[in-house]
Amino acid sequence: MMKIAIVGASGYAARELFEILLNHPDARITVATSRRDEAPRVEESHPGLAGRISLECTPFDVDRIAADADLAFLALPHTASLEVVPALRSKGVKVIDLSADYRIKNAQVYEQWYGHAHTDPAGLSEAIYGLPELFRDRIPAASLIANPGCYTSAGILGLAPLVAEGLVDPKSIIIDAMSGVSGAGRAPKPNLHFPECNESVVAYSVGNHRHTPEIEHILSEVGGEAVETLFTPHLIPMDRGINATIHAEPRSTVVEASLVELYRSFYHASPFIRVCARIPATKDSARTNFCDVAPKVVRGRIIIFSCLDNLIKGAAGVAVQNMNLMFGYPETTGFWRL
Repeated sequence: MMKIAIVGASGYAARELFEILLNHPDARITVATSRRDEAPRVEESHPGLAGRISLECTPFDVDRIAADADLAFLALPHTASLEVVPALRSKGVKVIDLSADYRIKNAQVYEQWYGHAHTDPAGLSEAIYGLPELFRDRIPAASLIANPGCYTSAGILGLAPLVAEGLVDPKSIIIDAMSGVSGAGRAPKPNLHFPECNESVVAYSVGNHRHTPEIEHILSEVGGEAVETLFTPHLIPMDRGINATIHAEPRSTVVEASLVELYRSFYHASPFIRVCARIPATKDSARTNFCDVAPKVVRGRIIIFSCLDNLIKGAAGVAVQNMNLMFGYPETTGFWRL
């Protein structure tokens, strides 16, 4: 039985972690922490969990977590994990970090995009990027997993087969992606108030979204050559889900049926990737750990459609996949829709 701590238990991704882990036959949530002064109970922060869990949220205490947990999921804001991860690892606790703090291997690039010096070079060098579909063989031996971002998962999973085979111009890639409001987190912000975001679609962080270097870094590793992307995110008025429309120029003539076969072959061992014959919708993957991908050829150009639930496959779900691999369980253990 795995004993689990959830650090930062009040957010949306943390709620999904509770949901999945409560369905896991060999996981027991023993610690939940919150930075909120009143230290609410889990079921007070997430009323939908009432009757399923009764656990007090306590302030972060590394000694208590080390005594009561084998693994800690960190659902903390970016930069906050830099203080927590070294403390936990020094006590022998394995960590899956849902923030961006260990995803970008170049500390200078991290500082450029996040405005904060990286203070844990040892952890950064040892962290494994936790996208099982690409790095499944590296995850079981890891003690620190950098969980991927939601936009990045949609983009990387949509492009990886093409980039791995060298089929597209690596500087031609355009990713237009839309995310539900929960992708911005639970903290209230003026632009996320209902009258502001309802019945409206808006692009943001044009040309400077923080997921850009993450996407480019991983795809460059997959393809063995430098990849550049033009990534534009959009906020759309729905609770959850990501829809990415990805354009890429092929290096030679391509046939759509051949691309579909390539994707099915590339992801044949990945139970949470569905290669679709039709264009996927966000409702198809909502509240599941699936990523739905559909490659198309239009006028000789490649368009990939990629959809996933930003809170599950884009956060908590892939984190549990990583946990399963780290502890020797089948990757699908604990998921209720498969």
